[in-house]
Amino acid sequence: MVKAHVSTHEFVAGRYRLLDVVHQETNRVSWYGEDVEDARPCLVTRIGLPVGQSAEDAGQAADRVLRMSETMAQVCPGRVATVLDAVPEEGSLWIVTEWIDGLPLGQLLEQKGGFRPSRAAAIGLELLDVLEAAHGEGITHGELSPGQVFVRARGPVVVTGFGLAGATLAPRLAAPAYASPEQARNERIGPAADLWALGAILYTMVEGRPPYRDRDRPETTLKGVDRLPLRTPLRAGPLGPTVQGLLRKDSRERLTRPVVRQALTRVLDEDPDLVPAPRMRRAVAVTRLAAPPWSGRAMVAGTALAVVTVAVAALTATGQLPGTEETASGGAQARPSASPTPTGDDVGDRVTDTPAPTPTATVTPSSPAASPSPSAPSPSPSATAPADALPAGFRVYRAPEGFSVALPDGWKRLDTSRSSDLAYRITFGAAGDPRTLAITYSERLGPDPVAVWRDTVEPGLRQAYGFRRIGEIEATTYQGYKAADMEWLVDDDGTRMRTFGRGFLLGGNRGFSLRWSTPAADWEKAANQQALTTFLKTFRPGSD
Repeated sequence: MVKAHVSTHEFVAGRYRLLDVVHQETNRVSWYGEDVEDARPCLVTRIGLPVGQSAEDAGQAADRVLRMSETMAQVCPGRVATVLDAVPEEGSLWIVTEWIDGLPLGQLLEQKGGFRPSRAAAIGLELLDVLEAAHGEGITHGELSPGQVFVRARGPVVVTGFGLAGATLAPRLAAPAYASPEQARNERIGPAADLWALGAILYTMVEGRPPYRDRDRPETTLKGVDRLPLRTPLRAGPLGPTVQGLLRKDSRERLTRPVVRQALTRVLDEDPDLVPAPRMRRAVAVTRLAAPPWSGRAMVAGTALAVVTVAVAALTATGQLPGTEETASGGAQARPSASPTPTGDDVGDRVTDTPAPTPTATVTPSSPAASPSPSAPSPSPSATAPADALPAGFRVYRAPEGFSVALPDGWKRLDTSRSSDLAYRITFGAAGDPRTLAITYSERLGPDPVAVWRDTVEPGLRQAYGFRRIGEIEATTYQGYKAADMEWLVDDDGTRMRTFGRGFLLGGNRGFSLRWSTPAADWEKAANQQALTTFLKTFRPGSD
């Protein structure tokens, strides 16, 4: 069974760097990756091959995936992920696909637990389009699962995984809970197997769990799919008959594609509360893609909900959420000439001893040494400290997303969540160290950084236990950009934590925030003051 334990310092096929796990299913793990030769982002998926598979057979499996991908790109352009490379290596098949501006359906379901029937029907119709195109060419997917369906903030879903079925002697390589009964029996499969998988995905979307659970071993799961009765769906509503009609054990009795299309369309037509499709996808998908599961560190830094609420507030402001009026968004700001220009070296994901260049704009963060006072803002320290050398114990980290910042030695990325180009959040820290630095980015921000903190971020933070803002939200400038600072306290697992946040706008609704969190009792320590000053002095957003 494939597990997500590969070191991010290793390269697949000598060129693909693994960054963060996107999604994991039985015998399949997907990572955000980087093609270091072409300097472009990608998705890298590792699938375990059957034990004893020869090198020749593994090579043929890779060729089949590439061939099927090329065919599907022609018959269903924009709806099937383009495979860039397929590499057999040490009992696994590594598949490299183009970057997809979305997240796997499986990850969204893990976050939400289930969808309303109308949303499930909408996604089901988009899947049906892809399957119909494939079946028209005599192609059966055979490996369809929530991990192979990417939901995007804009546009229809994108499907991955074509060419895996039949590439080996195994009845199914991954996600056995979505195998059809005939597949579980290792019989020849056809389009009906994909319709079963569609039914299983619809079931999972409304119920929040697959119709047949994963057991200790894939073969045990397959046996359950073949022999156990279907658990009656309880939340399917009008989708119930369609789901049950697709999940009939006898493939000859399953609903046909035209019947399924008619039924799913009816569910959409008869939902009185349904948001028009473009708005629903923007309003729902963007916020879900930006919303990782809550964690203590994310709550302390105000990052988990903040990324979500930034997206929601921006969508509301631009009329893309239900019940809002269309309004003009703020225009793009010209980048001031005083801002530093990144050098050609500011690329890649590496740590160097080279200090970041000093910004010409004044840096005026609230003083890390100031004591919490709800009535008076903290004083600002001098920005005259030399920046031609980094403090001892710091090294510059250059992220594949384009930004760079000096981090303490031993620090690494602890968590990454993103929603395509719309928003991402990256948290840095070290094992056993309660301190964290969170960096967020969004392309859906309003024109006033003070308002972003006050109206978008703070309402979500107030849900955190023990939240208290320190002083006022202060407007400032940072590297020549409009910026605002906010500080707050929250309780995290019995520890009082303090966070300093600086958000700044690049123009065109784009912006970053840096959020430095430490135990409140340690806030005034010299090392923590130095760390905050170093972060603010060395952070570079990267080239536009």
